[in-house]
Amino acid sequence: MTRAAKHDLTEGPIFGKLISLAIPLMGGMLMQMLYNLTDMFWLGRLGSEAVAAAGTAGLLMWMSFAFAAFGRMGGEIGVSQNLGRGDEKKAKEFATTALTLGLVLGVLYGTVLIFAHTPLINFFNIENPTVVAYAENYIRITGFAMPLFFIGGAGMGIYSGSGNTKTPFYIQALGITLNVILSPIFIFTLGFGVEGAAFATVIAQSVTIAIFLCHIKFHKNRPFKDLKLLGITDQKTLMQIFKWVIPIAIESFLFTFLTMMVSRFVNQFGTGAMATQRIGSQIESLSWLISTGFASAISAFTGQNFGAGKWKRIREGYKISVIIMLIWGIFTTAVLFFAGGPLFAIFLPGEPEVIAMGANYMRILAACQILGCLEGITSGTFRGMGKTVPPSVVSASSNFIRMVAAFFLARTVLGLDGIWWALTLGAMLRGAWIFIWFRLHSKKMPKEDVVAESAV
Repeated sequence: MTRAAKHDLTEGPIFGKLISLAIPLMGGMLMQMLYNLTDMFWLGRLGSEAVAAAGTAGLLMWMSFAFAAFGRMGGEIGVSQNLGRGDEKKAKEFATTALTLGLVLGVLYGTVLIFAHTPLINFFNIENPTVVAYAENYIRITGFAMPLFFIGGAGMGIYSGSGNTKTPFYIQALGITLNVILSPIFIFTLGFGVEGAAFATVIAQSVTIAIFLCHIKFHKNRPFKDLKLLGITDQKTLMQIFKWVIPIAIESFLFTFLTMMVSRFVNQFGTGAMATQRIGSQIESLSWLISTGFASAISAFTGQNFGAGKWKRIREGYKISVIIMLIWGIFTTAVLFFAGGPLFAIFLPGEPEVIAMGANYMRILAACQILGCLEGITSGTFRGMGKTVPPSVVSASSNFIRMVAAFFLARTVLGLDGIWWALTLGAMLRGAWIFIWFRLHSKKMPKEDVVAESAV
């Protein structure tokens, strides 16, 4: 029996299956958040300019998720649905195609970052030349790691789709730990400053992917035996991935692009406002990264049960996920509202104006955390069924409204707070809209278990 068969999500206690699947994913996201915060902590010792530069470059890293989604989500949906219906051969075809897409798109995106870093950073309309120089250097260096990021994303999708989230968590944890160790060495000991954080990321990611490739190819607990790492095994498989993922990619691209537009509005209020947004987004990730991890779990769970035609388990899994994430949303709301100021003080202890600005930002963002958590698991359930259009439509539309609101509210007496309120109201709209859409869609879902049609 292969490792994939041992991680069957179509049988057994639903709560236990979801938790065992979600904990490693959420743990990986939590570790990523802690790494990001650690990086901000060290860069904060260099000043708000360093934080603003790394945060600006980070938006271009977020943009990569739109293209990396072809490997990650294509692998996760394809593997989970086909394993659910018992077609391991087709699941392997999706896995190989996903890895190939990850490599090709990673090389292309990395090339853009390396050779077009100047116009990309100029887009943000940053007036501080030091911030611009730091950000350009950071992007140029991390561009070399893009193929590794993309392949790693595809690998995580394959493992999640097969029901095994522990292995990628262990590998990811090793890479993040290495990154945490290397960052202060490169930033301070070797004297590379902001560029040192980028060098540490590239090295740590290289080690992580080397371990991952060895595991997926040779380890006894790998998802599939005799898996080809590269190749487009079937044109229909490739087309199905594009059909699933194009809406997700468009959603992710527009989300990041519109966030970049909002950043242009924020940048007009100075370096302090820029640093506030960058640090604030990392603190808020306490909510959305955990939500994203659970969304991947419910997506894999839904995918396997969709493939097996087990609609009762899909419904029950979603209900359980709602309860869990409501509890988490309440917790993060309290943290952001009451502890925003002290958290900001950790990263920029010598800048009281930025700390006060950040505390206010966190109190405003606290209002959208519960609906944000509901958005994550609802979108994950839709995607597990291969229905990627609804969450994409909701996200793109809501984020456009958010950008327009930010533009106008920033020009009122609210000023910078107007932008923060636009971000919050946009997130609340996304969460409420997708939740209502799923409730309406669920009325059309089969009440009893049926045999699902083939994905391809």
